[in-house]
Amino acid sequence: MAKKGTSGRGQRDLRTRVKSARGRKLSSTLWLERQLNDPYVKRAQDEGYRGRAAFKILELDEKYRFLVPGARVVDLGCAPGGWCQVAATRVNALGERKGKKIGSVLGVDLQEVEPIAGAEIHQLDFMEDDADQKVKDWLGGKADVVMSDMAAASSGHKQTDHLRIIALCEAAAYFAFDVLDEGGTFVAKVLAGGAEGELQKLLKQRFTKVANVKPPASRSDSSEKFVVATGFRE
Repeated sequence: MAKKGTSGRGQRDLRTRVKSARGRKLSSTLWLERQLNDPYVKRAQDEGYRGRAAFKILELDEKYRFLVPGARVVDLGCAPGGWCQVAATRVNALGERKGKKIGSVLGVDLQEVEPIAGAEIHQLDFMEDDADQKVKDWLGGKADVVMSDMAAASSGHKQTDHLRIIALCEAAAYFAFDVLDEGGTFVAKVLAGGAEGELQKLLKQRFTKVANVKPPASRSDSSEKFVVATGFRE
């Protein structure tokens, strides 16, 4: 018989609490509490992903199907590597899906990234003048997908941060224009805030369809969303 206040299985759905340690900032305590109570964090640990962000690209791909076997993928700002992990599996980079085309995943980041099975990782600033040519050389041709989960360092000022990430997304878009093959896909994180108009206009000039999506794995209290542009026109 279940005790009063418990579920039918005799277990109470307790919410983990983190006591504020002396000297710890309230913001740090709240972040830690949120992490401990986030089901996506637990899933990432259980399924071997390097972070909860892996589920964002999984959910976007479930809807738009751009990570197909045989696709050549570039992940900008790939650290810590969760998006590369997802992409490597979905494009069959390791050839584990017999009878399916074998794709490739190339991750680039300013910092060094631990090796990822099925992905080729390079330390590179994608804004360098010759970065696009380096990426095409490493890929052995043009990409089918360019994706970015990058965010500029937070300043603490909402509008400034919004403008920074839009500028970063625009830079990623121009990079994608240089490396994408005809019909390719561009996926990138943005922050809602009113300055997306020029980015949308830019993408609509080069892609047949541009969608703005907030996947379930994106926290409800976050202003982040993702732009998914498909059908690149060279």
